[in-house]
Amino acid sequence: MAVANDRPLALSLAALRLSTGAFFLIWAVEKILAPEIARRVFEVFYFSSPSDGVLLAIGVLQGLVILAFMAGLFRFWTYGALLVMHSVSVLVSAPRLLDPFTPPNHLFWAAVPVLALLAVLFFLRERDTFLVLKRPDAASGSAL
Repeated sequence: MAVANDRPLALSLAALRLSTGAFFLIWAVEKILAPEIARRVFEVFYFSSPSDGVLLAIGVLQGLVILAFMAGLFRFWTYGALLVMHSVSVLVSAPRLLDPFTPPNHLFWAAVPVLALLAVLFFLRERDTFLVLKRPDAASGSAL
């Protein structure tokens, strides 16, 4: 269902999608270019020490999902994948969220509004029509 003036919403959602994608792309690229940093994160939060090859594979896969997300492709799957991945990240950092005044734990709180933003993008994915590779349904009359 298209609203008469969806353009401001579509522009806003595109800005959120592209900036959020850039935010997540940093972590995917880190796994490829700086696996030692990513490995330390895995050791602290996921209690594993993946090899460079595994980190490379994860980084490439995440990067592809993020690029598809930024392009607005396969919205149910890509928006959902980022929402699930980030939910896991927030969940494993919960002890730090519960202790925000021990440095640098307050920085982990930046993940909370990002999680909410991903939920908003997921639920409004059909209204996210600006700067997407998949054209909006012509029958809906929402050509941006």
